[in-house]
Amino acid sequence: MLDGAFLYIVRCADGSYYIGITRTSLDIRIAQHNAGTFPGYTSTRRPVELLYSQWFERITDAIENERKLKRWSRAKKEALIRGDFAILKQLARRKLPHLRKPPHAQPSS
Repeated sequence: MLDGAFLYIVRCADGSYYIGITRTSLDIRIAQHNAGTFPGYTSTRRPVELLYSQWFERITDAIENERKLKRWSRAKKEALIRGDFAILKQLARRKLPHLRKPPHAQPSS
């Protein structure tokens, strides 16, 4: 077993992204996802494809970053996957909520 942990992003068969961490090798963990070894999000969305990984010396850092990435917009995740740090920086500066529509005014009766 490794001392640290990998943070990883996979694309599921339905096009969604799954973000996780593992202390085992990435090859083993991706094989587990594709075999449906554990019930959960990816077990019904196979096969999965590894798109991104990052090694952290401390598992606590991997967990912290996993939680952060899970709150990111799809656009930010895709910029990270592409390694497009200029776009990622721009998206991080946004103050307005993404993809939210303003409430519709209702006529008063």
